[in-house]
Amino acid sequence: MSQHLMNTYNRQPVTFARGEGVWLWDQHGKRYLDALSGVAVNGLGHAHPKLLTAINAQAARMIHVSNIYQIAEQAALADKLCAVAGMDKVFFCNSGCEANEAAIKLARLYGHQRGIENPEIIVMERAFHGRTMATLSATGNRKAQAGFEPLVSGFVRVPFDDLDAVEQIAAHNKNVVAVLVEPVQGEGGINIPHDVAAYLQGLRRICDSHGWLLMVDEVQSGIGRTGTWFAFQHTAIVPDVMTLAKGLGSGVPIGACVAHGAAADVFSYGKHGSTFGGNPLACAAALATLDTIAEDKLRENAQQQGDWIREQFLQAFKDVPGVLKVRNAGLMIGIELDRPCGELVAQALEAGALINVTADSVVRLLPSLIIQREEAAQLVAILVPLIKQFLTVGAK
Repeated sequence: MSQHLMNTYNRQPVTFARGEGVWLWDQHGKRYLDALSGVAVNGLGHAHPKLLTAINAQAARMIHVSNIYQIAEQAALADKLCAVAGMDKVFFCNSGCEANEAAIKLARLYGHQRGIENPEIIVMERAFHGRTMATLSATGNRKAQAGFEPLVSGFVRVPFDDLDAVEQIAAHNKNVVAVLVEPVQGEGGINIPHDVAAYLQGLRRICDSHGWLLMVDEVQSGIGRTGTWFAFQHTAIVPDVMTLAKGLGSGVPIGACVAHGAAADVFSYGKHGSTFGGNPLACAAALATLDTIAEDKLRENAQQQGDWIREQFLQAFKDVPGVLKVRNAGLMIGIELDRPCGELVAQALEAGALINVTADSVVRLLPSLIIQREEAAQLVAILVPLIKQFLTVGAK
């Protein structure tokens, strides 16, 4: 590894040379089942032919022009996103944290337009919204925030999946203008509300009654991963603002802040911008991604394969001390253990599978949406004995 790279990542000792489908090969030819997909980015897997065709064709025509001009691919992508989301307008950027920055700015401007001098946003414990100063401040992870104080003010934190706590804030804080929530917390440990529909509907009701914006962070849960285009679509609500990135471009960097109703017209000329956001190449990749997910029924596949994988783990671990919970929302899968388990990442790598551990004790799996039953079975066959051995050794 180059001595000139900053030490911001604890990298695993492997360098990949190529990928195909759900598989990666390292420089020595060893094959790995990719159950992380670039942290929910490579929804179409690696080297998907429809994606490659779209990227190559667009690169041959035009990679980038400034947002000073009309961009046909951007307009087409905005139309498609709004159609599948039931929302109205889109701002394009390059990443999830930038999409969330846009949402935070939108909420603050919304508050100022309503005469609130110090607008505040309700955020959740264990949330993760990014690593810029504002999104880091909104994040509910002290480990990630440590050393970067002073944090940005204007955030009020409550427990996740607790409507009563939000009601309490509503009763006493007149500066609140919005709620920012992940329908499923990814970095926080694949945390799923006990009743997703009731939780999001409750937040929608509170926001409506107080004139707040309901803003959903779908950076990790969006683009088909939970079995619907967006996780909020497991309910009957429509948010005022939704943020996207990760799987939207299948590896080509792109983020989006999507708005509905009054929120769609908060930004005006000159209030926000991005040099690279929504350029032709990124939008072509995103359009190909959305088309392929629809044509190949990958939302349905995500739900079916994710539920099957969860059931296999539940059966395998039903009498295993140390496994606390197995949960999933489509292909967002978490296996929560009773102890820190970071060493499982290296053990799985050695066994030929790419996984992740988040929140110290949750094995997180985010396979590509294209994963099939045979590949899902191989993943289960690799991980079950590894986790059982890890818990057995740790108990001695």
